[in-house]
Amino acid sequence: MKKCRLWLGSAILGAMAFQPALAERGLTAELGQTSGSDMVYRLGMQFDFGKPIWQSDSGSVQLEGYWDAGITRWGGENATSASITPIFQMRFGQGAGPIPFIEAGIGAAVFSETEFKEADRDLGSAFQFEDLIGAGLRFDSGTQAGIRLYHYSNAGLKEPNQGINKVALYYRMAI
Repeated sequence: MKKCRLWLGSAILGAMAFQPALAERGLTAELGQTSGSDMVYRLGMQFDFGKPIWQSDSGSVQLEGYWDAGITRWGGENATSASITPIFQMRFGQGAGPIPFIEAGIGAAVFSETEFKEADRDLGSAFQFEDLIGAGLRFDSGTQAGIRLYHYSNAGLKEPNQGINKVALYYRMAI
């Protein structure tokens, strides 16, 4: 378990250190609720890939990506998790005004606790995969507001593998 935490910490630091100089950075605050009705609080930092992965001929639809590294506090469970996830975001529109987007990602997380008594869930291991989908709006200032659905699971690497879900509202500001 200590090796897994060391690996994840190294990956987060590496993602922060080796980003392109022109990549947009962001800070995210998130408030959510688990499938067991516990409150969840998350702070994250993002590093854009630096350039669009794909865009339509008109430029009105773009696929971009960014690294998201964060710390989540699982309120009623007295647990904390650290995660790093590449997120791919499809934006629909360009120019002035809010631009809608959808996003998805699969990454890694390490939990301080594996038994969530309030939610009646046993994760089976500290290492979990973090899967997410979301939608939101990007504003002219570069800030974003949206909603995300998360699922954490160890993908059957260790039993039991009950996993846990959360839904969260977030606000990202460019820095």
